Amino acid sequence: MKVSDFDYTLPQELVAQAPVPRRDTSRLMVLERTTRSIDHCRFLELPRLLRPKDLLVLNDTKVVRARLLGRRSSGGRVEVLLLGKAGDGTQEAGDKTQEAGDKTQETGDKMCASVYRALIKPLARLRSEEEIFFEKGFSCRLVDPKERLVAFGKGEAERAMAQVGHVPLPPYIRRPDGARDRARYQTLFACAPGAVAAPTAGLHFTRRLFKRLEARGVGVTTLTLHVSYATFAPVRTEDVSAHRTPAEPYLLSPEAVDRIRRTRRSGGRVIAVGTTVCKALEDAAGVILGSRRLAAPFKKESTLFIHPPYRFRVVEGLITNFHLPRTTLLMLVAALTGRDFILRAYREAVAREYRFYSYGDAMLIM
Repeated sequence: MKVSDFDYTLPQELVAQAPVPRRDTSRLMVLERTTRSIDHCRFLELPRLLRPKDLLVLNDTKVVRARLLGRRSSGGRVEVLLLGKAGDGTQEAGDKTQEAGDKTQETGDKMCASVYRALIKPLARLRSEEEIFFEKGFSCRLVDPKERLVAFGKGEAERAMAQVGHVPLPPYIRRPDGARDRARYQTLFACAPGAVAAPTAGLHFTRRLFKRLEARGVGVTTLTLHVSYATFAPVRTEDVSAHRTPAEPYLLSPEAVDRIRRTRRSGGRVIAVGTTVCKALEDAAGVILGSRRLAAPFKKESTLFIHPPYRFRVVEGLITNFHLPRTTLLMLVAALTGRDFILRAYREAVAREYRFYSYGDAMLIM
């Protein structure tokens, strides 16, 4: 398949710029894969659409305020979006961290202990080793423009995000972030800090809805996959199968694996809440479908790229938002529904004026 096979036309006015007043009042499109039927309701009706013994798997990652607005010494504006520590897991990044620390020590400053990968605008105008200044006295240094690495003093990045960081809203939301976004661009069950974007399928859930799901006999468990730039990395090859997905670490607890196994044995369905959950569950299928009981959390870096044709081994249903055209996320959903069916559903969503993308409406695929 070609990337162009996953294109569609969307009027810009349907891109949601703000959340609905109450999370669970967003609209919900329901796709039935066997009959290829499409229905329309509200997210708060989810309990009646699921069966007792079904299991929802959620991503409990928490969005950090990773967008920093700064200036050069000349006064020019610079935006830095921190994507995560560069020293996690690679020798090259570890070397960069040590190099940055050595250079900082040479200047007599406190030891520099943190090197982050970042998206930087405007990167082309910045020089290697140039310092970027933020509010309240925070700063970082551009260690490697090619690799987009910036260095902070010990603990400074975390403090900068907490004190002067902004919610990293997607670029298609054409307004500054506000106080409301700090609450609404976060799921109610978020508890593991580290994401630079929200697992948006989870934004529709409320405490009241969880109580109704429990009363219905629907189970809930969680895993952790920090939504990163890798989740949204563009497909730069025309041939879909030639695309390679950057590695994304995830964590699956023994309790979650046990819940999934018991659900499958009892005849319930495993329903992924979001594409990140879907990817992690399918990547961990060998462990989940095995019989060995885990003594510790299962941690792995996934490079799994789900696209048609793909045979799902664990996931039997999916709750997801509407995705950008030509993206790996849309390809994943198409692998579950079939390309023609999902594109028909998107055309119907446009005709019925659904709200699209992160703050938009949702879809249930069964």
